[in-house]
Amino acid sequence: MTDCGCEKARRDLEEYLRDEVCKTEQSDIRDHLENCPSCRDEALVATTLTEVVARACKETAPEELRDQVFARLRAAQAAAH
Repeated sequence: MTDCGCEKARRDLEEYLRDEVCKTEQSDIRDHLENCPSCRDEALVATTLTEVVARACKETAPEELRDQVFARLRAAQAAAH
């Protein structure tokens, strides 16, 4: 096990959580998170935030709000041309 250190773990945390780092880096970051409460807490916050945003994105906006947003988008597009 090579401790990648807090700086590297935090810098690469988002990519690690999305499984976008190589296997060696993944192992190093995972080992670091297991042994560093501060970085582990940061990873938990990032994971929780990602899950909450993902759930929120699945909800449908009220029809009235959707109509208002689309009307403003059409007005902005018309003004740009």
